[in-house]
Amino acid sequence: MRIILLGAPGSGKGTQGDLLEKRTGFPRISTGDLLRLAVRRKTPLGLRAEAFMVQGLLVSDEVVEGLVRERIAEADCRVGYILDGFPRTIAQAEALAAMDGGRPEIVIGIEVDSEILIERLCGRRVCPACQAVYNVSVQSPARPGVCDACGRGLVQRPDDTAEVIRKRIAVYLEQTAPLKDYYRRKNEFRAVDGQGPTEEIAAAIARILDGTPAGTTAETAEDGRKDRRSPA
Repeated sequence: MRIILLGAPGSGKGTQGDLLEKRTGFPRISTGDLLRLAVRRKTPLGLRAEAFMVQGLLVSDEVVEGLVRERIAEADCRVGYILDGFPRTIAQAEALAAMDGGRPEIVIGIEVDSEILIERLCGRRVCPACQAVYNVSVQSPARPGVCDACGRGLVQRPDDTAEVIRKRIAVYLEQTAPLKDYYRRKNEFRAVDGQGPTEEIAAAIARILDGTPAGTTAETAEDGRKDRRSPA
């Protein structure tokens, strides 16, 4: 089984991926984590990735696909795994099918309005030591500006500004709209409304995986958001 999580920056893929990992026992595989680990370990692919990163360039598909290929070949992925951040394009989806074809998969899109994403990410704070993530408005630490886990001061990522976030969301939408259609044609894409409480979103995803009607297709997720924006 392969579970693919799609969502714009700030949509909650990481949070839901962690919950899914606990629920299913499948490892959550984040391409961002793979890249950072490979660079830190100075692996051959990590060195190639670093060469792109130091120039401020996107890491090539070839390198990212190589990292994913190595990771999903490990023993803990034999029964199933969760992909967070991959694939991002149809080309990457086709590469994934080529490297691990025939495996049942479900693709879950976590849908959140752009303005809410901007608000979330502008309030995000990260611990530089243990990488714990907080939000000043919805998930603040016990002591303002201090990590609950290790006591280090929290920082704001340089790309967590409104201007940069809008560009990131625009790139995501441009790349991912065709990818959603690709998985819809395979009848593998489902969407959930990602603007509610974490537990409700997790429950909707669980219903999809359990095969019971969740009423959360891409169209109904958008309808639900419109209903909440409409005056009573």
